Amino acid sequence: MSPCLGLNSWPLCSPALRKARREQHLVSKRLLRDSDLEEARDEFPTDPWKSWRMSQRGTEKEKEKALISLRHSLQHPETQQTFIRLEGSIRTLIGLLTSNWASLQMEAARCLHELSHADQPNVAEACLPSTSYLLTYLSGHSADFIELCLYTLGNLAVESEAVRRQLLPQGIIPALATCIQSPHAAVLEALGYTLSQLLQANEAPKEIIPLVLDSAILPNMLRLLHPNPELGASVAVEFAWCLHYIICSQVNNPLLIARGALSSLGILLLDLARAASGSVDTGLDLLACPVLRCFGNLLAEEGAADAGVRADFGDERIIVAMFILMEFFIQHQPSLVPECLWVLNNLTVKDPGLCSALLSLDLVAPLLQLLPISRVVRILVLTILCNIAEKGPFYCQRLWPGPLLPHLLDILTLSDSEVVGQSLELLQLLFVHQPEAAQDFLQHAGLQALEKHKEEVDLQDRIQALQEVALGGSSLVPNALALP
Repeated sequence: MSPCLGLNSWPLCSPALRKARREQHLVSKRLLRDSDLEEARDEFPTDPWKSWRMSQRGTEKEKEKALISLRHSLQHPETQQTFIRLEGSIRTLIGLLTSNWASLQMEAARCLHELSHADQPNVAEACLPSTSYLLTYLSGHSADFIELCLYTLGNLAVESEAVRRQLLPQGIIPALATCIQSPHAAVLEALGYTLSQLLQANEAPKEIIPLVLDSAILPNMLRLLHPNPELGASVAVEFAWCLHYIICSQVNNPLLIARGALSSLGILLLDLARAASGSVDTGLDLLACPVLRCFGNLLAEEGAADAGVRADFGDERIIVAMFILMEFFIQHQPSLVPECLWVLNNLTVKDPGLCSALLSLDLVAPLLQLLPISRVVRILVLTILCNIAEKGPFYCQRLWPGPLLPHLLDILTLSDSEVVGQSLELLQLLFVHQPEAAQDFLQHAGLQALEKHKEEVDLQDRIQALQEVALGGSSLVPNALALP
């Protein structure tokens, strides 16, 4: 079981898992094993047929020992195949799972759990008859047993659409909706894992997510996003990824906004920024990554502006939070800086008030300091500055004069056409709304800097338009180009 962790104590996670979860949906299996029994595993024989036969006769203790032996033998792929081919093997396990002895129920469930973790799909499908019983036990009283059943169901759901299609009519969503009210962190973390596997299925947008949105899962999920000492950060991380998968499906994001998801995520980001201010723990990124993605995606939805981002957080707090998080991630997890910038882009693209907040707080210079980090960061920083400049003369006057010109001239020396193109758009907006910017550009050999790119087909039209505006050759305001 995972320890209970507060906001300033984050669980460790392998670099490979972090990378997988950031770059793609993560379908995986998880395995629970008793460490004490693992140390004594050499005491048990590995003949599955013998263990299976012994589990059907004798006293409770003898059956339990046989099941423990069987469980260890089922850790081997060849033994798994042998076992599922034994006539009545799964039926016997189900019989022991539904017996009156708690010790036998637990060991039978552990055997099914080992099978659920198998790499071969036919092993998981052999466990299909057990799913209705596993679901029934989710309403039990033993947190350890419920946790085991949840991970087993999650593993089975990963493997086969046939399993998922059986679980839905058997009532897995209502069962999870009841389970999510558990006070036990280990149960909630296991539930989050199982739910995340269902939400990533190909059929999820049509068959699973609508059921989740209509259940009691959503309000409890939003509640559990906020870590506390009793439940710990691991639970919040699991449900943040669940919410991420739901939002990415775009089944009904307006409903999520209406039910307070955007506000809840914004408050959580403020909490994360406070935690980052006093923490050197690099594990904070585990929760920040899905939360930033959820918040950014919902901001991009129609109607997000009406959800009261500024009313809920103030013009300054959410902007400041992004810069605090970026400062933290530059030191501990630079790959998350673009995630913060993407949120800033979605905050500023339609909201003049948030653009004003960024300017009033003198955050343009810190923004420009991020340019050397990476190509993606350069594009996002320039896009945010375009969002501000696009708001009109008042905003351009506050952008210029300042540290902007040297950075833009440096960018024009690059050979990256996309980055250069974004800088051209920013210059064009500045020249149109702030004529002094064009004069400064000309005085600092700006036209010569443009010459380097005049042969690039993708940039020729923009360079010509920029030259005309800079030299006063056109009084027309060029059409704004689409932001990436």
